[in-house]
Amino acid sequence: MKKLFNGFEYLEIKNSAATAKIALSGAHIFEYKRSSEEDILWLSDIAAFKEGTAIRGGIPICWPSFGMNNPRLPQHGFARTSLFSLLYSEDIDEHTTEVLLRLTDSQRSRKLWNYKFELNLKITVSDTLKMELETINKDRQAFTLTQAFHTYFNISNIKDVMISGLDKKPFLDALDGKIKRQNGAIKFSLEYDAVYQKVDGEIVLEDKRRTISIKAEGSSSAVVWNPWIEKCSRMSYMSKEAYKEFVCIETSNAFDDFRVLQPNHSHTLKATFTPL
Repeated sequence: MKKLFNGFEYLEIKNSAATAKIALSGAHIFEYKRSSEEDILWLSDIAAFKEGTAIRGGIPICWPSFGMNNPRLPQHGFARTSLFSLLYSEDIDEHTTEVLLRLTDSQRSRKLWNYKFELNLKITVSDTLKMELETINKDRQAFTLTQAFHTYFNISNIKDVMISGLDKKPFLDALDGKIKRQNGAIKFSLEYDAVYQKVDGEIVLEDKRRTISIKAEGSSSAVVWNPWIEKCSRMSYMSKEAYKEFVCIETSNAFDDFRVLQPNHSHTLKATFTPL
């Protein structure tokens, strides 16, 4: 375990295949790169590293609500600003390291969301980055869950990227509230905020720097987002030109892909990111 000058704790993983940095606050991965390669994740150069504040960039955990799905909760829920416990960090072999982090209900969480739960995030760092987020309902009543890995991908320039794998999929255009259908690959020339449904295969991010494969389990929705110029200039912990440097492709249970968990039942959201 390492600490920044202000006491902010994070875990640094190093093996022969890759390195990663994971904050205990939010169970937030803010660096992942394979040996001799650049980081696949974008991190704001003015991101705040302090407990209780969401880190701008990397992979925030949106849980138990995505966006403003539950108006009684903060945007994207409370997991991304909560302190997780490290259960273990173990080298499986010279190429693979496994980390398990846990968040459970507390007096603070029950004031926001009055349910008992256990949230486990298993992270596998190797030549791929794998995340498995298990939600267990420890309460006596069912609850509704929306969630996402809000992944910021590091790119050369937003105008030079293309996203494939979502052709013909229906999506909610969050900018105008209309249901639409994707036609071809996604390219960017304006603000983009879309929640795709019936997602059942690999999503591929193509950049002139590299290609990244995104595969999901326990999910049939994905969010694609870039704030573009005007919104970027208003956002916290983000420089005015930052929109050029990233695109978010979020493995999720969002919009119609919400999950209802009965008592003692669980659901696991999985994502695997592979630079090609």
